Amino acid sequence: MINPSGDPGPDDAAWDARPQHSSAEAVSIDPDYSTRGGYREDFLDHRLPLPDHRSWGEVASAELKYHHFSIVMHRPRRLALYTAVNIDGRTATRPRRDSDRWIIDPRLPRTEQTNDELYRDNALDRGHLVRRLDPAWGPVAEAANDDTFHFTNATPQHHDFNADQSLWAGLEDYILHNTDNRDLTVSVVTGPVLHDDDPPYRGVALPKQFYKLVAMVTTTNRLSVTAYLLSQEALLEEFTTAPEEFSFGAYRTFQVPVRRIAALTGLELPAHIAADPLDRLAATALPREILRPEDILLVS
Repeated sequence: MINPSGDPGPDDAAWDARPQHSSAEAVSIDPDYSTRGGYREDFLDHRLPLPDHRSWGEVASAELKYHHFSIVMHRPRRLALYTAVNIDGRTATRPRRDSDRWIIDPRLPRTEQTNDELYRDNALDRGHLVRRLDPAWGPVAEAANDDTFHFTNATPQHHDFNADQSLWAGLEDYILHNTDNRDLTVSVVTGPVLHDDDPPYRGVALPKQFYKLVAMVTTTNRLSVTAYLLSQEALLEEFTTAPEEFSFGAYRTFQVPVRRIAALTGLELPAHIAADPLDRLAATALPREILRPEDILLVS
């Protein structure tokens, strides 16, 4: 992720092997949004649709399509309900930027997005939900990288959380390049866990937890979807006078059943659940702490 200063975050460090461009450019957004294809549900050759958010009713926005990813917003919360990105490790590049300029998506009212006011003079970073390098592949790599700087893709994350997330930041990279991933492709759904008791700050309730669903196809042509959960609750105590008990712990990454993410978020995820290796085990209720990449259970 990238912090407001433009300094590289964990996602940059994890992709050092990717080709680098020598020249740094300013973020430039194509104003013609009709050119965006968004998330492709057939990207992995196994149909994996977007999460079904109908239970959220009118508080959910329409799908906002960008280059290689899509976002559905929680309109009253002014934050993403979820993001979904397709990643192609075979044609990936690594665009570099000296500065980060975040912009409002003109397809949504300004009142349904955050802006710079939320992040001014405090310890909150504009955390990328879709990491800026994830959609940066193929002919539109530069434009896709720039698309990640829409405020629709930003979520308020404590700087200490955003700058040091242990294995969380490298999950996609590990699964993309260090497993029996058939085509070096993955599809990732990421978002905040939105609860009514999230602490309010400057008109925005700060999410305490974040989830990630990572899907790949194995060399045996089997779809595998794994789910992860991470919390920043302990770091948000400075923004609330009555902090609740910390659910898991800062910087600790947990693999959990996809069903748990569905229960926490109110999203319908039948295709993801059907491909979850934890769902086929007897003891699926307990989270599995991921201390090293080898702890990830991808197939069973």
